[in-house]
Amino acid sequence: MANKIILSADSTCDLGEELKARYNVSYYPFHIILDEKDYQDNVDITVKQIFAAYYDRKALPRTAAINIGEYVDYFKGWVKEGYDVIHLNLGGAISSAHKNCVLAAAELAESGAPGKVYPIDSFNLSTAIALQVIDAGDMIAAGLPAAEIAKRLEQNRGNVHASFLLDTLDFMRAGGRCSTVAAVSANLLSLKPCIEVDNTDGSMHVGKKYRGGLRKVLVSYVKDKLAQYPNIKRDHIFITYSSIEPELEDLVRETIRSTMDFKEIHATHASCTIASHCGPNTLGILFETEG
Repeated sequence: MANKIILSADSTCDLGEELKARYNVSYYPFHIILDEKDYQDNVDITVKQIFAAYYDRKALPRTAAINIGEYVDYFKGWVKEGYDVIHLNLGGAISSAHKNCVLAAAELAESGAPGKVYPIDSFNLSTAIALQVIDAGDMIAAGLPAAEIAKRLEQNRGNVHASFLLDTLDFMRAGGRCSTVAAVSANLLSLKPCIEVDNTDGSMHVGKKYRGGLRKVLVSYVKDKLAQYPNIKRDHIFITYSSIEPELEDLVRETIRSTMDFKEIHATHASCTIASHCGPNTLGILFETEG
């Protein structure tokens, strides 16, 4: 906590326990509502339980953002002690969390607390947020003040790239995010759509549609993504998945290694919030490019 700065993020950053500890990151969990019971993401419910509920009894969870009061309660102890808080939110285009966080920060500022909260709209999701958390952690370690860190994070978020390959559209269909016809057609044709995040605003769209089994299309997807940008930063790349067979994770890792050298390749599980929208066997690679 150099410079009296707290580094924090929504639970949807999917950082993983090792990196969370390395960068001293605090989380606040999103809400998962399943069978009308409110759970905290990855606190008292798991991705495995969510998938089991759907396949056992077609029960699909709803997700809910962190509200203003929760953020106020979460931050107030720190700011009263004079800490500044850098908090990275799930993209504002897909969640109200950032808006709520901004309102909570304003409420705390009006209270006269000596510390300040800096809510950052990541314009992204999952470990694309984690990459920004790592950048913030490095800047804290370098001694930069919170206001400068917040400014640089907002300037750099367009250099963070996220995409995921979906094995099935069943969860997207069940959640009303694609039609039954599209889901059935994709399944019949063995199509695996790539969902891409627009890092200029955080919205999502469907990119390339791959045909075939996961072993084949994951290799093609990884190679396509790493070939798409000429100036990829080689410090960190994430393999993030809702669930996947270990041999497929290994295949993706080896495909990355044989294509491009990275200092660290991290593999992490998607949070319940992310996984409940995309279903099992969803996997993405997430990385940064040079500014």
